[in-house]
Amino acid sequence: MLRIAVPNKGSLADSAADMLREAGYRTRRDPKELVVTDDAGGVELFYLRPRDIAVYVGSGTIDCGITGRDLLLDSGSSAEEVMALGFGASTFRYAARPGTATTVAEIAGHRVATSYPGLVEKHLADHGVPADVVRLDGAVETAITLGVADVIADVVETGATLRSQGLAVFGDPILRSEAVLIRNTAADPSNGVEVLRRRLLGVVTARTYVMLDYDCPADLVDRATEITPGLESPTISPLHDPAWVAMRAMVPRTSTNRVMDELYDLGARAILVTDIAACRI
Repeated sequence: MLRIAVPNKGSLADSAADMLREAGYRTRRDPKELVVTDDAGGVELFYLRPRDIAVYVGSGTIDCGITGRDLLLDSGSSAEEVMALGFGASTFRYAARPGTATTVAEIAGHRVATSYPGLVEKHLADHGVPADVVRLDGAVETAITLGVADVIADVVETGATLRSQGLAVFGDPILRSEAVLIRNTAADPSNGVEVLRRRLLGVVTARTYVMLDYDCPADLVDRATEITPGLESPTISPLHDPAWVAMRAMVPRTSTNRVMDELYDLGARAILVTDIAACRI
C-alpha cells in the first residue's frame, strides 16, 4: 500500500486534500485524524507537519508526499520533486530597509533572518556571499525592527506586511515555490507512485484546460489547428457534409474567450465549451 504524506495544517492543507479527493482518494473527515486508510485506492494518508514531510519521504519512512518546493529544498532531504501541482504559489525574496542592499552581493557581512536557513545558506553560498544566517520560526518581518538582523529572507505575497515594517524587497527572487508531489528516490517505481502521479496530473489538466468542440470549414483546418493546437494535436472527424469537419481540442481556461473569438472570425460554428473538471467523478 502506498504511503502518502499530506499537510495537516497551513496554507497547503485544504488544497492538497481537495486535489486528492478530486483524484479519487478518500481523505479525512475529522481534522483530528492522523492516518486515513483507503483500501480501494491502495493508499494510506499520513497527516504531518508540512515542514516535516520532505524529511519523512527522504528517509524512506513515507513513499511520497505533498509539500512546498521551498520546504523540500530547505530540508536538505534526498527526496525529489515529481511534479508541480498548480496551487500554493509563492515567491521567496530578500527584503531590508531602503539603503541596506540592492543586490545579493551587497548582503555580504550582514545578518539575514529567515525561517528557511537551509535554503538561504545554499543561495548565499551559490553566489559566494558570506553572511550570518539567523534562524527564526516565525514573525521574520519584525527581525530588523527588533535588531536581530539587517536583512530578511521570506515568502512574499502582496508585500503589505513588509511595507508596514518599512521594508522593501530587492534583488532577484531566491525561489518561486508552489505545492509539489515528492517521492523517495529509492522507492520502488511499482509501488503506486506513478498511479498517484497520473491521477494528480488528470486533476491538474482538468483544472487548467477546458474542452472545445466546434465545426470548421475543411479548407481552414490548418489555420484552426494553429488556434487550437491542443496538448498534442486536435481531434478531427469527418461530417456528412464534406466541406466541414468536426474538431476537438483542449484549450487553456485563461484563453477560452480569445480562442472562441478567433474561431468565430475564422468561420467556425457550433462551438461548445466543456468544463473537464466539472465532468470528473
